[in-house]
Amino acid sequence: MTAVLPAPVSEPRHRKESAPHAPPRWVRPAAFGLLAATAVLYFWNLTASGYGNSFYAAAVQSGTQSWKAWLFGSLDSGNVLTVDKPPAALWAGTLFARIFGFSSFTVLAPQALMGVASVGILYLTVKRTSGPVAGLLAGAILAVTPVAALMFRFNNPDALLVLLMVAGAYFVVRATEKASPRWLALAGVAIGFGFLTKMMQAFLVLPAFGLVYLLAAPTSLGRRLLHLGGAVVALVVSAGWFIALVELWPAASRPYIGGSEGDSLLELALGYNGLGRIFGGEGNGGGMGGGMGGNTGFGGSTGLFRMFGSSFGTEISWLLPAALIGLVAGLWFTRRAPRTDRTRLALVLWGGWLVVTAAVFSFMSGTVHPYYSVALAPAIAGLVAISGRALWQGRTNLAPRAVLAGMVVATAVWSFILLDRTPDWFPALKWFVAVLGVLVGTVLVMGAPASRRLVAVVAAALVLTIGVSSAAYGVETASVAHSGSIPTSGPTSSGFGDGGFGGEDSSSSAVGSRLAKTTTTWAAATTGSQSAASLELASGKAVIGIGGWSGSDPAPTLAEFKAYVAAGEIKYYIEGGRGGGPGGGSSEITDWVTANFTATTVDGQTVYDLQS
Repeated sequence: MTAVLPAPVSEPRHRKESAPHAPPRWVRPAAFGLLAATAVLYFWNLTASGYGNSFYAAAVQSGTQSWKAWLFGSLDSGNVLTVDKPPAALWAGTLFARIFGFSSFTVLAPQALMGVASVGILYLTVKRTSGPVAGLLAGAILAVTPVAALMFRFNNPDALLVLLMVAGAYFVVRATEKASPRWLALAGVAIGFGFLTKMMQAFLVLPAFGLVYLLAAPTSLGRRLLHLGGAVVALVVSAGWFIALVELWPAASRPYIGGSEGDSLLELALGYNGLGRIFGGEGNGGGMGGGMGGNTGFGGSTGLFRMFGSSFGTEISWLLPAALIGLVAGLWFTRRAPRTDRTRLALVLWGGWLVVTAAVFSFMSGTVHPYYSVALAPAIAGLVAISGRALWQGRTNLAPRAVLAGMVVATAVWSFILLDRTPDWFPALKWFVAVLGVLVGTVLVMGAPASRRLVAVVAAALVLTIGVSSAAYGVETASVAHSGSIPTSGPTSSGFGDGGFGGEDSSSSAVGSRLAKTTTTWAAATTGSQSAASLELASGKAVIGIGGWSGSDPAPTLAEFKAYVAAGEIKYYIEGGRGGGPGGGSSEITDWVTANFTATTVDGQTVYDLQS
C-alpha cells in the first residue's frame, strides 16, 4: 500500500548537474503571489479596528514611553504592574511602534506581518516534504482560515505564537532530513520564545516535534535522543533567561507581575496561565470554560466535539473533518514505508500537533476563548494539503480515490452546516458547496478522467469545494472591524471585554482630554487594567489600573497608593472602571479616596483631584 501514497520530493530532479533541484518556473511566482495576496488580505483597511485590544495596545504605548515598561510588558509607563502575559509579543509590537510612531496601524501591522511570514514558512515547510503544490495549498488554506484572518489582523499575542510554532516545525523538518542537532536546537529556541509569548500553550506542539525526530531522523537511536536532549536545553535557555531575570530583579524596582498571586512570572506560568487554564481555578473562574455552557466567548461546554460547537466551529472547523480523514488514511497507507519516509514524517508532525492541541482545547476547564484555535490552523492546513496531494497522486487506485472523495463530501456537508449557522449571510453559498461536493465526490469514486483537460477541471473543482466556504468566511472576517479582548470571526463585528469606559470614543475621551494636560508620573488611577488602558489610549498618559485585569492583583497596595499621592505622582482618581475584584486593596483605595477627596463630574464620570 505504500505505493498508493508516494512520498513526493520537494523539488523535481532535473538532469542538469548544475541545477539538480531547480523547481519549475511557475513555483517562485506562485509563492510570491500567495504572499502578496495574503498581505492584501491582512493589511487591507487594517486600521478599521482602531487599537484592537486596548489592553495590549496600551502596553505597547507604555513601552514606547519607558524601556523598563517595554522589558517587563508593563501596562503603564510608571511600571506599577504588567499585563497578565509574558512580553515577547509586546517586545515586537513596541519596537515597531518606536520606529514608526505609535498609532492604530503600528499597533496592528506587526501581527499582519507575522501572518504573512507564517503563511510563507508553512509553504516552505510543507514544500520540503510534499512538493510545491502542497506547500502552496497549505499556505493558502492557512491564510484564509477565518480565525487566522481574524488574529493576524488583531493585536493579541497569538499571532507571534503561531509564527514561532510554524518556524519550529520548519526547523524540525530541516533537522530530521539530515539528523542535524543545530536545526533541532533552533526548534527549541523557537518554542522557548513561544513560551515567552503565551507560556505553556507553546508546549502543545512538543510531543509532535519530538516524535517526528525520534522516528524519522537518519541516525542511531542514541544520537536521536542526544539531539533531543540538546534541543530541550536550547528551549530551557531561550525561555528561562527572562524568567530568571524577573525572579532575580529586585521586586521593589520592577512592576508587579500581573495575574500572579505572588509577584512571580514562574508562578504565573504554572498557575494562572498554566495548569489553571487546563483544570480551572487559579483565577480562571473555577472551570469557566466548561461551566459557562453556551457562552461562546468562553468556549462553551467541554467535550470531544467542542471544536465543532457554536463557539469554535466557524472559527476553525471548516476543514477539520477533512484533516482527520486525511491523517488516518495517510498513516494507514504509509504504515509499511521506510522509517525516514517524508510523507509519513509530515503526517506525524502536523497530525500530532493537531490531535494534542485540539484535545487540550476540547477538555480544558479553565478560561478558553474561541480565538485560541488559531493554533490549530497550520496543522489543519498542512494535513489537508499533504494528504490531499498524496491521495490525488494515487488516484488511479480506488482506495485513495474513495478517501479523497470522502474528504470532499465531508467538507461540503460540514460547510453546509456551518454556513447554516449564519443563515442571513450569503445563503446561496451553502447550496453551491453541497451540490459541487456531491458531484466532485461522485466523479472521484467513478474514476479519474482520461483527458488532461478534464483532470484539470476535476482538480480545480476539488480545490474549490474544499476551500471556498472557509475562504469566503475568512475574507468576510477580514472586512469587518473587531475590538475588545475576545474577538470572534464572521460577518458581524463582535468582541467581548471592551475597556471599562466603553472605548476611547466615549466618556474616556472627555476624561482623557483632561488627563492629557497632566505632568505627574501617572495622570490618574482607576480600578482594573481594562479601564486604565482605554484612558491611556485616550490621553497618551500613564494610568494605574488598580488590581490589574480582574481587580484582584495586590498592586498597588493602599500604603503604596498613599505614598504616590503624598509624593504628588498621581493627579486624578477616576471612580468605577472595570475589574474590581475583591482583592488587591482596590476597595480600600476607593474608600480612602472617597473619604479624603472631593468628587467632580466629567461627562457623567466621577473624578477626584488628588492634588487639590
